[in-house]
Amino acid sequence: MTSRTFACLAVFALILSSSSVAFAQQQAPEPTPSTPTTPTTPTNPGAGSGGTQQPGAQQPGVQQPGRSTFPTQQQQQQQQFPEMQRTFFFSGKVIMDDGTPPPEPVQIERVCGGNTKPEAWTDSKGRFSFQLGQNNSMMADASTSSSDGMFGGGGLRQQGIGGQPQISERDLMNCELRASLPGFRSDVYSLAGRRSLDSPDIGTLVMHRLAKVEGFTFSATSAYAPKDAKKSFDKGKELAKKKKFDLAQKELEKATSTYPKYAAAWFELGMVHTDLKNPAEARKAFEASIRADEKFINPYAQLTSIAAGEGKWEEALTFSNKVIKLNPFFSPQIYFINGVANLNMQKVDEAEESVREALKMDPNRRNPRSMALLGVILAQKQDFKGAAENLKAYLKAVPNASDAERIKTQIEGIEKEIAQREKGEGERQAQQ
Repeated sequence: MTSRTFACLAVFALILSSSSVAFAQQQAPEPTPSTPTTPTTPTNPGAGSGGTQQPGAQQPGVQQPGRSTFPTQQQQQQQQFPEMQRTFFFSGKVIMDDGTPPPEPVQIERVCGGNTKPEAWTDSKGRFSFQLGQNNSMMADASTSSSDGMFGGGGLRQQGIGGQPQISERDLMNCELRASLPGFRSDVYSLAGRRSLDSPDIGTLVMHRLAKVEGFTFSATSAYAPKDAKKSFDKGKELAKKKKFDLAQKELEKATSTYPKYAAAWFELGMVHTDLKNPAEARKAFEASIRADEKFINPYAQLTSIAAGEGKWEEALTFSNKVIKLNPFFSPQIYFINGVANLNMQKVDEAEESVREALKMDPNRRNPRSMALLGVILAQKQDFKGAAENLKAYLKAVPNASDAERIKTQIEGIEKEIAQREKGEGERQAQQ
């Protein structure tokens, strides 16, 4: 099994075979106040479910030797007072560590047992207000958990009238709220002990700038945009949300014409050209965004994706390295593409370093292809056991992957290589 085989696998099976990687920041919807409806009180989803009887457990209707069939006082209390499902509301404010509002909408996240779910966005002044669990339709980015349960450990709670989510106070024992903005660390608010009748105001969450961060997902030039340019920019973004890309293009071109240093407008124009399948024009717009603000990292990330999609690995490496240098906390996806680019440039050690960082930043394995990529890299470095382990982990995570059969063939070849090496080592030891 040659290293060339694994290089081909890295290029075709890992990076672009299933879907292209994009780094467009999620568009923040306009915050709207929650209108609660009167909820019903559902039963606990775990109660009464069927399953295999555990050893030593009492069979229904059968008295066990030495045990009373009468419920204890604690069991009687639990039956009379079942755990209530509640509706929780939260409001507060996000500020930067210098006391100013965030320069762009910030996502409010709920973290429960290591699983992250988006809940709401701040408005232009950093304020937020939401009903917990109501925003189930919000698109999660690459860093959020994909577990089916609302709280990671179990299924969705039953809903009351109008589909309002119902949550028990016990559900919140291992949860906290935080704000999310790449390059910044948020204060957190613990939900342990939270009761539904408590005041919804949780106060202020402060965003603290992380060390070694020079670039951000917002542009400082936006603060100096003239009123007319800002108006065209906002209108262009709204039209793009409605998928009216031709009209959005005109408004964003108007914004960049009025204010050529409008890096955010150039970036949005590039995204519109991407949606219109105009990669050449998209590239021009992203490059103009960088010229307007060299520390605005979003256009670098998009150029990384474009270069990778075109198989221009040296270019993909240059742009991804720039993102990592400006903001090493930006996204695990940027490290993944950086790893693929390094591997195709025959920089195997650098490729391994990048993909291991991608896995470190992605504990929930939202991008399981990183495990396959690490397997490919370890195979090239003659670490066949490590390679097999990671390729198998990839198949376990995505058993129906489009490249599953090809990966299985690679694993078979690796295992044969392992067996041959172990046989050869045994024969050498026997001769000594």
